[in-house]
Amino acid sequence: MSNPFLWSVILALHLLCMAYWIGGGLYAAIVSRSTVALLEPAQRQNVQIQLIARYFRALLHIVPTALVTGWLLVLHMGGFGAMSLPINIMQGLALIMALIFLSAYFGPFQSLRRAIRPQPALFAKVRLRVILMVAVGVLTVFCAAMGGDI
Repeated sequence: MSNPFLWSVILALHLLCMAYWIGGGLYAAIVSRSTVALLEPAQRQNVQIQLIARYFRALLHIVPTALVTGWLLVLHMGGFGAMSLPINIMQGLALIMALIFLSAYFGPFQSLRRAIRPQPALFAKVRLRVILMVAVGVLTVFCAAMGGDI
């Protein structure tokens, strides 16, 4: 027997995860950049590293939660075969987002954290991957909107 309250909570959790994943990336890579630019170079790097570290630390929990809740919703609605093409594309894009996150986290971000004097190129690599992740996230939202019944 299906519990509508439970599925509403799972959907809300999924949407909150996606809001943080996309919105947090937008803030970390684009919005905060102009404010951080007002700081002295040493302070700027410190703030940027802390900002990215906190965003990524949360994503270590958010990404698996978003994927699992999404798959639970798909299974609840009849499985992968019963989903429309935009919903299946959305799932593929979500996996691409997860891979971009993992490549940023285990790649340039780890180098950035360990660097005694982080070079601007490392910040640029992390920022580029976060922007790419946000762009794929926006595309994912469009696919989700196209796949829903109105």
